[in-house]
Amino acid sequence: MGPLSPFLFLAKGLLIGFTIAAPVGPVGILCIKRTLLQGRITGLATGLGAATADLMYGFIAALGLTVVADTLLCCFTYLKLSGALLLLFLGFRTFFSHPKNETQALAKTSLFGAFTSTFFLTLTNPLTLFAFLGIFSAFGFARISDEPGRDIFSLLLGVFIGSALWWLLLSEGITSFKHKLPSKLFEWVNHVAGTLLVLFGVALLANGLYELLS
Repeated sequence: MGPLSPFLFLAKGLLIGFTIAAPVGPVGILCIKRTLLQGRITGLATGLGAATADLMYGFIAALGLTVVADTLLCCFTYLKLSGALLLLFLGFRTFFSHPKNETQALAKTSLFGAFTSTFFLTLTNPLTLFAFLGIFSAFGFARISDEPGRDIFSLLLGVFIGSALWWLLLSEGITSFKHKLPSKLFEWVNHVAGTLLVLFGVALLANGLYELLS
């Protein structure tokens, strides 16, 4: 590899991280809801939790840590059930929470909670590992672990930055128009977001129980 190799790996990592993060799912719903009701910093902290988990799965995929990967796959159903329970908890808490109380919850503990909730939520979805393996393969990284250490570092740094960039753009985009929304709408934001999270949780729980009992 030439002197530009780390920069090429960084650019590819940026694209991979952005691609992994962009599809709207439970984390996206949480990011939008928390940005609207608690501000851009809380929304960004929510996304960074997922970005950190993405970085961990990208690390496993890039270095070919088969022992860790096999362990995750063996526990796949239990991880799925754990994720379902966490989604149900977050969904019900969101549905029954009041916007005024949430607006006052901007202490450091709330930022830490916003980060850790999506970090663990993302970790309970080992499909992210398959996504990384598939995308790495599509980018032509047949044996990533054979690449020089600096290229691996550049790739993983790019993955984190790309994922974080998506959450920054999402939180800033929501912030840019939130002031145009009527205050009465925020109560419905909790109800809609909570309902969607519960539906995600129920679907994941049903799928996990089916796998466990079959």
